[in-house]
Amino acid sequence: MLSIVIPSYNEEGNVENTAKRVAEILEKNGIDYELIFVNDGSTDKTWEKISTMASTKDNIAAVNFSRNFGKESAIFAGLEVARGDACVLMDCDLQHPPEVIVEMYNIWKNNDVDVVEGRKKSRGKENPLYKGMSLLFYKIINKASGLDMEAASDFKLLDRKVVDALNRMPERLTFFRAMSSWVGFKTEKVYFEVAERAEGESKWSVRSLIKYAVNSITSFTSAPLQIVTVCGVITFIISIILGINTLYNKIWGNSAAGFSTVIILQLLTSSIIMFSLGVIGFYLSKIYEEIKSRPRYIIRDIVRKNDDK
Repeated sequence: MLSIVIPSYNEEGNVENTAKRVAEILEKNGIDYELIFVNDGSTDKTWEKISTMASTKDNIAAVNFSRNFGKESAIFAGLEVARGDACVLMDCDLQHPPEVIVEMYNIWKNNDVDVVEGRKKSRGKENPLYKGMSLLFYKIINKASGLDMEAASDFKLLDRKVVDALNRMPERLTFFRAMSSWVGFKTEKVYFEVAERAEGESKWSVRSLIKYAVNSITSFTSAPLQIVTVCGVITFIISIILGINTLYNKIWGNSAAGFSTVIILQLLTSSIIMFSLGVIGFYLSKIYEEIKSRPRYIIRDIVRKNDDK
């Protein structure tokens, strides 16, 4: 059986159409499946619609969070609830084409493959600034982690052993796209064109995207901490050069009047110190969040037809 995990946040206009399209394609190809919609604290009628579908159809499950915990938490909640021999993660807005699920399924079923990863042929119609920031983000992740994530997406199929491995990972601050690559296992790639949203607009604002990028980088790699070391080395080199220059001018009686050099050095070193403290403090805050060991999410309701839950 194939479990399709679909995180949903304020997607009342998409959930029914998504369920219908995915079901039609999988049934046409004779694939046994279940759809798992995870309501991430939506403020519209998303929960009402998916819970109604789940209570009337055997192969749909609806998971409801107590509040908004974010897409990462919704993904892992879906993986925890999933009962299939393999799981597919896809967006609710149908930008991940459901037809590609069949291709993923056939590759997984007919080959010794544990992960079938969807890669974007292109990023579709995007704001140039957003596209540039996304490319920069992935270059940083690639360099810091050693993983190839240049065109990666959350759209992928995971064998049950991969799902179990991810569910056993204890950290609270997660980055699914990188973690699903980090665990290893045999991987194949399929390529797809990003479709237009079926309905509505993206729920990601510039602020939320920046926050997501920063949290993802810091939760998966300690590379930003190395910036502190690099800044220290650069400052040390500059200090040596300026120190030699100052001594030279002093010896030959060419010392400049005033304290401009001192002021510049103080501003430079103070800025680097404050920046370094900020980076270290951010990591300390992440450590603090981890050691509290709060759950990634809280599930308020799970609805399945003919299920005691």
